[in-house]
Order: sequence, then structure tokens, then C-alpha cells
Amino acid sequence: MLRTALTLALALGLFGYSSALFAQERPIAFEGATIYPISSEPIENGTFVVHEGKILAVGTTGEVSIPSGAERRDASGFIIMPGLVDTHSHIGGGDGGDRTSPLHPDVRISDAIDVRSDTFKKARTGGVTVANVMPGSGHLLSGQTAYLKLRDANTIYGMLIEDENLHDGFAGGIKMANGTNPLRQAPFPGTRARSAALQRELFIQAQEYQQRMADDPGTTRNLRLESVVEALEGKRIIHFHTHRHDDIMTVIRLQREFGFRVVLHHVTDAWLVADEIAEAGIPSSIIVLDTPGGKLEAINLLYKSGHYLEEAGADVAFHTDDGVTDSRLFFRMAAFAVRDGMSREKALEALTLAGARMLDLEDRVGSLEPGKDADFILLTGDPFSVYTHVQQTWIDGVKVFDRDNPDQLPYATGGHEIYRGDFFDHYSTGGAQ
Repeated sequence: MLRTALTLALALGLFGYSSALFAQERPIAFEGATIYPISSEPIENGTFVVHEGKILAVGTTGEVSIPSGAERRDASGFIIMPGLVDTHSHIGGGDGGDRTSPLHPDVRISDAIDVRSDTFKKARTGGVTVANVMPGSGHLLSGQTAYLKLRDANTIYGMLIEDENLHDGFAGGIKMANGTNPLRQAPFPGTRARSAALQRELFIQAQEYQQRMADDPGTTRNLRLESVVEALEGKRIIHFHTHRHDDIMTVIRLQREFGFRVVLHHVTDAWLVADEIAEAGIPSSIIVLDTPGGKLEAINLLYKSGHYLEEAGADVAFHTDDGVTDSRLFFRMAAFAVRDGMSREKALEALTLAGARMLDLEDRVGSLEPGKDADFILLTGDPFSVYTHVQQTWIDGVKVFDRDNPDQLPYATGGHEIYRGDFFDHYSTGGAQ
């Protein structure tokens, strides 16, 4: 009953959806663009039609039927492609678990996100339309993540994506980590081996709670274990921060032991164990930095990880880890990977559809197909050119960024002061990359 009421309230916009979401009464047809559907070959001189937040048609101009009364826009000279899916971000100024414990599975980042943060405006100028917003990685488990549509929202409910399979009704995963980030003084672990032991202990506690719930549905709720059970049941994906090759193999062992679904994040040494990752059937969300990022475990960071993972047959996406790297430069991740051997096709997929798969959102976003959400961007040129700009960003058929809008342009071109407060708030409260 509660979930039904919540869904109805969301549908009516009572929790802060922008009224603009429901303003697209006429279909809009973009004509003459080069279209990158991602799920199929590029279309020259294409037509792209959206209506009421959904994609109606994608195809060659002249072959696509444009509804009568549609607003027709000349998109000649532009590239239209899906909005970018950032599988690992810290925008929104949120936080996570504190220093009382290394494991905080009951913490929800959605309780700490500021929807009015300028970091969302900045990300939209980079073409990001969906983001997996994370608590920090300074813990073995720092909390539950939130999958957000970067709409112009009044409250967090205007960004959250519904998922009726989860207790709170909204899509998200769990953020875990190993390596050096969680290594501190007690109660945190002091060694890598102790880190893995504490994580195993948590999964065993969750299995026992899961069994108690099966035997007696009236068992008192345990908020600390509830989300971990959802992970064991495959309802939540565990997003695992890991860098070094031995740490990557530790995550693979944990996954085999407990059967949860996992995405490897950062995966600096992916090129060293790409075959093992592919054999395990585990996807990787990787990052490409200009430097190793200030930590010794990232010393082996090379741009060729994307190529090696592609060659091994593993699913691969990119992320920004914003504010570690800037959402406005998200395309740069893929460009560096292409320069070091990754195919253009796979790199574009890694910015869009592959990321959607890693968030269980591939049926809604990540490619331009009829029936999917109208999340898309207009580019002024080749996606991997340093001269190309994101001209417009649309979410659910609503334009949320236009480079020609003088009020929005500063978020695309401005300096660090635009988001300085959120960046330092995140790191001063124990967040880490």
C-alpha cells in the first residue's frame, strides 16, 4: 500500500518533479543530424523524434514518419547520441558512513544529496544524464548508492529512479572498497587480509538474517543487513572500488563465494588481469586520469585497460569519479582509451549503454531506440575531438542544458569556484576516491 501511494505521488509530481517534465505536449523532430544510436550503426542525415519523454522514432530522413503537428528542428551539422551514463560520481555534495565503523550498509547517500548543487548543472553541460552517485570509498562499505536522472528537481524525489524491488522503492547499489583507502586505525582494518575477513563476516551475517526472514517473515527488520540481503538476492549491484591486481582478484573470490552481482570500479590494473576479469563475467567501470591520482596502488594506470578488456571480451564502461575528474570532460576518458587501442564503437558504448547495463537501466537509457527514455545530447562535432562541445542536453524529452543560454553557459566554461564548496565538503567528511 505504501509503495503504491508513493508511486502515485511520484506520478503526480508531489515530491518535487519539475513541471517541465510534463510540458512536451507536441512531438519534436530533429532533422538532418548524424545519429549515433549506439545499439546500431550511425545514421547519416537522420531524423530523431521524441514525445512525452520517450523516443518515438530514429532513422534516415525521409524514411521516418513525422507526426502531424510535430515541432520540426533543423539539426544539420550536429551529432545526436544518448545521454552519458556516469557509473561512479560524487556530485551533489553528499556523504556516507562515518568513522564509527568500517561497514555502513544502512547508510543511504540519498539522505545527504543537495539537488540544488551546482555540480548537477556542471555535469549536464558535459552530457551526463544519468549518474550513480556514491558515498565515499574510505570504508569497506560506505553505504547505498543512488541512481539519478539529472533532472532540474526541487527535491531528491525528482531525480531518483524508481525500483519497486528494493525496500526504499528507488534504484541504487552498494558501495564497497578494498586496497589502501579503508586501511586505518581500529575499528578500521589495518591490513588487506583483515579487510576481506570483515567483508566476509558481513556477508555471512546477511545470509543468516536472510534465512531467519525466510523462516519467519515477522522477524524484526535489521536495517544494517537489509540492503546486503538485497545484494545477495541480486536486487542490488555491489559497486566495488579496487585498484591493484591482487585486490581485483580478492573481489572476484568474494563474488564467487557469495554469489552477489558486482561491478569493478577504477580497476587500475585491469590490463594485468583482463582475462581473469572476463572469465569471471564481471563488468568493469574504469577511469582514465592524467596522472596516477596520488596513490601508489594506482601507479600502473595505463590508458590501454579499455583495449585489453575489450579484447578479452569483458564489459567495460567509463566513469568520472567527479570531483576527482570533471564531468565536463567525460568524453576525454573514452578518447584516451581509443588513442591506446580501444575501438571507437566500444568506447562510445562504454560512455552510454555499457554503463546503463551496469546500473540495470539498459531497458530505459543508454541507446537511442523507440520506447526508451528521451535522454540525449547534441554535439557540435566528433565526440572524441577536443574542439567538440555539448550543445544541448535533454532528459526525458526536456532540455536541461543549452550552450546558447547565457545563464547556463558559465557551468560549461567556468572555473573551480562553481563547485568548490561541494568538492571540499565531500573530501572533508572522509569521502575518498
